[in-house]
Amino acid sequence: MKLGNLHWLPAVLLLGCFGCAQASGAKELRYGLTLVPTGIDPHVHASSELGIPLASVYDTLVFRDSAGAFVPGLAERWDVTPDGLQYTFHLRSGVRFHDGTAFNAAAVKINLDRILDPATKSQKARFMIDSVTAVTVLDDFTIRLELSEPFSPLLDSLSQVYLGMASPAALEQWGADYQFHQSGTGPFRFIEYAAGDHLTLERNPDYAWAPSTYRNKTAALDRIVFRFYADAATRAPALLSGEVDVMGEVLPGDAADLEKDASFSVYPVAVPGQPLQFFFNLNQDPTGDVRVRRALLAATDRVSMVRTVFGSYSPVAVGPLTQATWGAASVVPADAFDRAEADTLLEEAGWKDVNGDGIREKDGQPLRLTVVYPAWGMTPQTAELLEVQWMEIGAAVELVQAASFSALMEARAGGRYHLISMNLAGTDPDLLRSFYRSDGAYNWAGVANSDLDALLDQAVSTADTARRMDLYRQAQEIIARECLILPVRDYVNINVAHSRVNGLTYSPQGWFPVLIDVQMD
Repeated sequence: MKLGNLHWLPAVLLLGCFGCAQASGAKELRYGLTLVPTGIDPHVHASSELGIPLASVYDTLVFRDSAGAFVPGLAERWDVTPDGLQYTFHLRSGVRFHDGTAFNAAAVKINLDRILDPATKSQKARFMIDSVTAVTVLDDFTIRLELSEPFSPLLDSLSQVYLGMASPAALEQWGADYQFHQSGTGPFRFIEYAAGDHLTLERNPDYAWAPSTYRNKTAALDRIVFRFYADAATRAPALLSGEVDVMGEVLPGDAADLEKDASFSVYPVAVPGQPLQFFFNLNQDPTGDVRVRRALLAATDRVSMVRTVFGSYSPVAVGPLTQATWGAASVVPADAFDRAEADTLLEEAGWKDVNGDGIREKDGQPLRLTVVYPAWGMTPQTAELLEVQWMEIGAAVELVQAASFSALMEARAGGRYHLISMNLAGTDPDLLRSFYRSDGAYNWAGVANSDLDALLDQAVSTADTARRMDLYRQAQEIIARECLILPVRDYVNINVAHSRVNGLTYSPQGWFPVLIDVQMD
């Protein structure tokens, strides 16, 4: 077998590793992670990657089932006032954190207060509940959340690992070092995190409060060891050698080859949230001109780009939300490629090749574009194809790669870019508010559109599902009309597992495996 750029691995190596794993009899799963996060405190950090292990460490107040319905978690039930300004949660009794601390309403308050405290510097969780103004303990197992305004995505926020319940004792004991000593109530206990090397979980023998979304009541695995494979070329070899049992974000070509091998199964999982996309910077010339933005979109053959980079596993993105996201609208045709239209728009905007050197100019300035992109998610290959395609319409492109999320944030803060790539996963379309509202935390396009602000504000405070969907459709139409982004492909996490792994499924959030249900042959 040959996988992409991989060569045959010695048969003795393959058989030896598999044989050792089977002979040991250990119920241990080895899982390959693909991004080394800058931090893994779910209340502080924003990476989707941290949720892959930590969704098994933490329980949340509510869970979301495969049909999208909210079901009880650490909260047995909840009440919402007609005006949507108060949520009262009635909590489970008899639940304990991994360190033995009792779970109760006081613990929930400590967690939510920590997330909302500006000193925590939460990158995601705080913005998921930013309308919560007060958290009040009514009795040992009842807690009330008061909101400044109706916030329809609240239950969705509370179902995500970023708002997982952590032991108050552990938070107090470890402070800023809590990420290395985490304690939740989930089916697996956090044992060790060696930054950049591995993360280890062990079965929680006391787990007795599994939500209905889990098939198993307790975990079948004794231990899970996560290791990092940031270099995509190392992922298939790790599977072949038996170094890992499951790997995420396998290269499409390697996944296609592995799928032909009976020893492996491919699990492509559509990820809700935002697609792989590039934000146009409206505060820099020439991308401040909508005609230039439309020209660049028309000059991009997204169909061939996606086919070349992602094979048959990913669909072309057709809007600011992936089609796996509730409320997503198809507002950017997949086949919008039209080089003649791009040329016409650039001519209308005053960009002409006056020297015959292949680069357009305007007022003596060449058409130069700086594109900032992250080093992960096959975005580098996508950016390189952008450079090639845009050269054909007379644009010179400078590619700037950010090696980490913090480096990407620094580049954004500098503002010296014309396009920048960034996305977040999420199951509720309120995700758009952080990116497209004028004061949004991730308003990397620099958009200031009062009509868009009003639509996003109305949508987040509207309880009626049909009305919310219509408001988000209108918002997405404005994003497309103003050409605020270049959408490339809907995210599909291509997971591959060895055949000895059984029962592997993924949560509605897309990235996170349901590890309590996994068994090993």
